[in-house]
Amino acid sequence: FLLQQTVIYTVPLILVALAGVFAERSGIINLALEGIMIIGAFVGAWFVRIMQEGGWNEDAAQGLLLLALVVTAAAGALFSLLLSFSAVKMKADQTIGGTALNLLAPAIVLFLVNIVFQQNTLNLRYDAPSWFMLFQTDFGFERKAKLGLVGDLLLNKTYLTTYIGLLIYVVLAVILYKTRFGLRLRACGEHPQAADSVGINVYRMRYLGTSISGALAGMGGFIYALTTSNGAANGDVAGFGFLALAVMIFGQWKPVNIGLAALLFALFRALSNVYTGIDLLVALNLPSTVYNMFPYIISLVVLVFVSKKSRAPKAEGIPYDKGQR
Repeated sequence: FLLQQTVIYTVPLILVALAGVFAERSGIINLALEGIMIIGAFVGAWFVRIMQEGGWNEDAAQGLLLLALVVTAAAGALFSLLLSFSAVKMKADQTIGGTALNLLAPAIVLFLVNIVFQQNTLNLRYDAPSWFMLFQTDFGFERKAKLGLVGDLLLNKTYLTTYIGLLIYVVLAVILYKTRFGLRLRACGEHPQAADSVGINVYRMRYLGTSISGALAGMGGFIYALTTSNGAANGDVAGFGFLALAVMIFGQWKPVNIGLAALLFALFRALSNVYTGIDLLVALNLPSTVYNMFPYIISLVVLVFVSKKSRAPKAEGIPYDKGQR
């Protein structure tokens, strides 16, 4: 069960951490990942609820899930344009811009939930596990032994979003490091003047990088809400956007390292849910709040040791001026 919970938390973490990579590789610091996740979770929950109330058939629930991911990606990309516009066009401080969006997102969500639904939390009409879980069977011990560890993780009480998230992660990692587009994007984050000198439109690449970042964060927010709180949206994603930033820094902006870092952080996050089933941890007799703090404490400890050796893109956070050389 611990491993299943770890996988559930890993998928949104790697997507949102990769979102940060795309923005920062283009030269934009995206501290607004938390806010974009909140927007994605809200838009996804609202869209699914509208479809459910409109008579969407449960037999086509996986199709609805795919549509919701597309809608949340679009919402995240649109919301991220506020950051890219302020950073690229207005040349505003990107740290302040990202922080402002993190404050704006929960305010917008809570305002709309209160105005439209007259409540504090937007819930799906039907529970997410009953509608969207691809494999709901809890296999017996003998069946699990035949499937093996990997088979059990992928086929036992699994959401379609697990496969989609991992596939997107692999595809975008390849695009970032094995394609001309990825090379141009990374050039804009390392030396935009050199990129501009060979005909690359730095402004456009930074808009694209931030929009891809917003789309990934929007999907990550909806996947997090769907798999951990039955798709409910209440203007909060438990600091997962900031955890993803820590994963990105710990992974040194490299997709493979980010995947491993996400597994580590997700493991500690999962412990806060399942520690009561682990005899060793129960014997310690620690308050539950201690286990809830684990992933955030680990992120602080990791950043203390990694920050000095981290090698961020050289031009990240620096507004690009075409006339400057």
